[in-house]
Amino acid sequence: MSFTLHGITVSSGIAIGHAHLISRTSLEVAHYVLPKQFIDEEIARFDAALQATRNEFASLRSNRPTRAAAEFDAFLELHQMILDDPLLSVTPREMIASEHCNAEWALKVQTEALVSQFDEFEDAYLRERQTDVKQVAERLLKQLLGQYGHQLPTARHDVEMILVAHDLSPADLIQFKPHQYAAFVTDVGGATSHTAIVARSLDTPCVVGLRHARELIREDDLLILDGEQGVLIINPDKPILAEYKLRQSEWELERKKLKRLRTARADTLDGTAIELLANIEKPEDVAEVREHGATGIGLFRSEFLFLNRDVLPNEEEQFEAYRTVAAGMDGQPVTIRTFDLGADKQIKGAERVANNPALGLRAIRMCLAEPQLFRTQLRAALRASHYGNVKILIPMLSSISELNQTLQFVAAAKQDLDAEGIPYDREVKIGGMIEIPAAALALNVFAKKLDFLSIGTNDLIQYTLAIDRTDEDVAHLYDPLHPAVLYLLAHIISTAGRFGVPVSVCGEMAGELPYTRLLLGFGLRQFSMFSAQVPSIKQRVLTTSLPEIANLTQKILRTDDPMKIRDLLHRLNA
Repeated sequence: MSFTLHGITVSSGIAIGHAHLISRTSLEVAHYVLPKQFIDEEIARFDAALQATRNEFASLRSNRPTRAAAEFDAFLELHQMILDDPLLSVTPREMIASEHCNAEWALKVQTEALVSQFDEFEDAYLRERQTDVKQVAERLLKQLLGQYGHQLPTARHDVEMILVAHDLSPADLIQFKPHQYAAFVTDVGGATSHTAIVARSLDTPCVVGLRHARELIREDDLLILDGEQGVLIINPDKPILAEYKLRQSEWELERKKLKRLRTARADTLDGTAIELLANIEKPEDVAEVREHGATGIGLFRSEFLFLNRDVLPNEEEQFEAYRTVAAGMDGQPVTIRTFDLGADKQIKGAERVANNPALGLRAIRMCLAEPQLFRTQLRAALRASHYGNVKILIPMLSSISELNQTLQFVAAAKQDLDAEGIPYDREVKIGGMIEIPAAALALNVFAKKLDFLSIGTNDLIQYTLAIDRTDEDVAHLYDPLHPAVLYLLAHIISTAGRFGVPVSVCGEMAGELPYTRLLLGFGLRQFSMFSAQVPSIKQRVLTTSLPEIANLTQKILRTDDPMKIRDLLHRLNA
């Protein structure tokens, strides 16, 4: 019988193949009491499982695919930290000793206690981290149960295989990739989960949040995964299968065509030049930026240099990272965003607990609260400006006083370098991220003091609509096409134009095809996105005439009916 499941697209594409089901390790384990003379042996068994799991992480790190997301190392570090945390590595040992229970039971009880603590967090991102705890605990439990990894299918060269699981960790995804699965589907997960990010980086179609796929699908069922629509079709009939085979061929042909655009200029049909830049996390990402034809780096997320480590990077380490990127881009622009720490990204050993981290001490607020850390980063970035076209971007500005303090820090860092005779670009440009509605509405104040602006649409939308898109209960209300959001975007772009200040979009809207012409119609001329998104956005730019879309974009801006907005957007992209 044919049926369809709907989920969340995290990596687009069309895949056709037979299902391979991955069983989920259950924490429903047996509980039994051990005689006193076996306690030491049971603790030793737990310790051996711990070490075996550490070795597994080390093997994953050493065999990391070159195309894995830059964050993958950070994910492994996070899972390693969870494994080594005394709450998971020591407390179960103590339970074995005090309660004379088996290791599996001690691990189960402690894991449930840890997960229940995450349920109390108001911040959805932090609640989602309970998934990481479960994944680490299940990996450790497999070692205790003697289950070393998932059972892989017998090699079949005549059919494609689609992996179906209740959940997959980033580490699982990396392990399965060499087996050439056509796609991945899971019951749980969201668009911002760690697994989703790794799936996108591996360029493998993936749909998550299907809820009951693992229960409803049988081994070897024929599946069609439509990564464009977030749809999984089980046992399709012949007409549907024929249609999707044709769509799959067209999709693969389109991907080949896009690769040919790598060296083409991103000009509209009427000859307007558009800049397509890339977002990166680490210096190693420069190769991918060049591979996909981006003409610069619009967002270097410097906070990834600070995460998941015992010792913070000093000035020399930061300088080397920034210099490597600046030099590697051969004069093309490199925009370094000062660290956006706080909220979901915490420095190890300096974690802060707040009732609402997204509205607390984060980004520029934390920079100003940690002056030595901020000054060190500014010195490193300024020094790197001597080796390339470096710009410095300040995140989460909301008041002119924050901007004034920031500019004073920049001036002080320059004075330090002057006194030490260290060269830097004296005309280095300073920009600000507009991601808080207050900054958008008071933009004329910021435009007078900044060299460029960058719109962070992810936070701008969330703060405007008071919606956390990672929270499943309200994620459906997260709407880039909400009239208030569109008004703010158009207002920011037009105000920046009036003041002659360059403006870009570096949030997810920049890399999403449905919004390309809309943003162009608003006057946007610079986009920054994941490197892999550049070719498809370039193609959309090349097939767009700005005079032809002007009327429709203005109609969208004047419309307050959600259905009409979507209808007009569809016409805009026809």
